[in-house]
Amino acid sequence: MFVNAAASLRQALDHLGTLPPIPRIAQKILSLKINSDEGERALLDLIEKDPPILTKVIGLANSPLFGTGRKILSLHDATAILGSRRVKMVALSFAMMSSMNRRPAGQFDIQGLWQHSLSVAMTMDTLARLMPRDLRPSDEEVYLAGLLHDIGFLVLDYLDPQLSDAFHARLAALPRLTVEEIETEMLETSHGELGAELGRHWNLPDPIVAVLNYHHIPGDPRAMIGQPLVSMACLAEKLLPTFGIAEPVQMEIADEEWLALGIAPEKADEVRAKIQEHIRNVIVAINA
Repeated sequence: MFVNAAASLRQALDHLGTLPPIPRIAQKILSLKINSDEGERALLDLIEKDPPILTKVIGLANSPLFGTGRKILSLHDATAILGSRRVKMVALSFAMMSSMNRRPAGQFDIQGLWQHSLSVAMTMDTLARLMPRDLRPSDEEVYLAGLLHDIGFLVLDYLDPQLSDAFHARLAALPRLTVEEIETEMLETSHGELGAELGRHWNLPDPIVAVLNYHHIPGDPRAMIGQPLVSMACLAEKLLPTFGIAEPVQMEIADEEWLALGIAPEKADEVRAKIQEHIRNVIVAINA
């Protein structure tokens, strides 16, 4: 059964027209230059007109991570806390992910994916701040890569809902197997390849497409165009093994993985402590 389903999935991917176009609001957000008052006002105007995106941005601003000590109710206040670049990336990523949602939902936990993706983005942000400035990607790249890295799961769910349900049921039932092992068993592709196909379909930047494709295999020579973002996403997932969604990965972190980002391995325990704090804060933000 899995072989026939996998072949059908591969056939569907050969015809990219089956994938949805990039959402119009995402196109508008991408085109905005927010290094001006006019651009920032245009961004906030777009978000104000989209209640689901507005809710996500305000929810994140209310996370204890940003330590306001008061309830944030307006987009203006949320932007003052988060910064316009972070707001842009959260809005853009949520708009993209929402365009792939299946209704009614199946076995795949869409809310869990958002929780996981936001946690990975925040973890990558923590890693970036520990990296030397000459290696550190921009905040926009970090958040876009972290928030979209697992969008391939949504592509699977969009193209073949029954196979997606079977896949995620098997992931949940066999926690000792890695996601790669189950993809090898059930699919003729991976969520990384599926995400990269969508990224190319949407004309996303090559480094982001590389993150979507290679975040579990950062040593692949083809991942070089996306470095250090690819390695940052891989390390973040090892620090968050199954948080938000069932995506078991190899958890061992070699010293070389820290050193590749310019981070001293002795800081590993400090980073893990910060990540645990982020997890608690993400839960608060998601449920706000």
